[in-house]
Amino acid sequence: MARILLADDSPHAQRMGERILREEGFEVVSVTDGETALVRLADVDPDLILADVFLPGQSGFDICRRVKTDPRYRHARVVLTAGLLEPFDEDEARRAGCDAILKKPFEASAVMAAIQPLLAEAQLARGLFADVIAAQAPVPEPAQAPPPQPPPPDPERVRAAITLALDAALPAMIEEITERVLVALGH
Repeated sequence: MARILLADDSPHAQRMGERILREEGFEVVSVTDGETALVRLADVDPDLILADVFLPGQSGFDICRRVKTDPRYRHARVVLTAGLLEPFDEDEARRAGCDAILKKPFEASAVMAAIQPLLAEAQLARGLFADVIAAQAPVPEPAQAPPPQPPPPDPERVRAAITLALDAALPAMIEEITERVLVALGH
């Protein structure tokens, strides 16, 4: 079962997000501020993080940057959220490394369309990086022994993972690009 960390200080957004995600069978841990989200990362070890960009303490951007630079969470995907009328800097979101953006109020089909391919990628990445993460775990050894080296990645596994991730993400990407082109053309 996929684990999702939902970080939002709006009680309404939390309730809606929890309801949508739990009805789909996901394990959801909710927090109301950025500091708590960062503290809970280790024990939750989420596949996906839904973080409001305007959280008190640490912002969703801060959470995203932290997750994307910490090798322990290289499998995790981050979706940044903001209210429909809130100012939102998409360029900053991309610089922070977010995997998707969702506007609130949450609508079940939009949430699921955005997160399903990301969860598939995360779970695939979790499996691919498990050997590397295990190899990086500290193991007491004699002082003269060289540190263990992670096995080289299997090109076929990497190719398969990328193919699966692209297959999962392609429909959502086509839809988003189509919508943006139609908006740009004024339709």
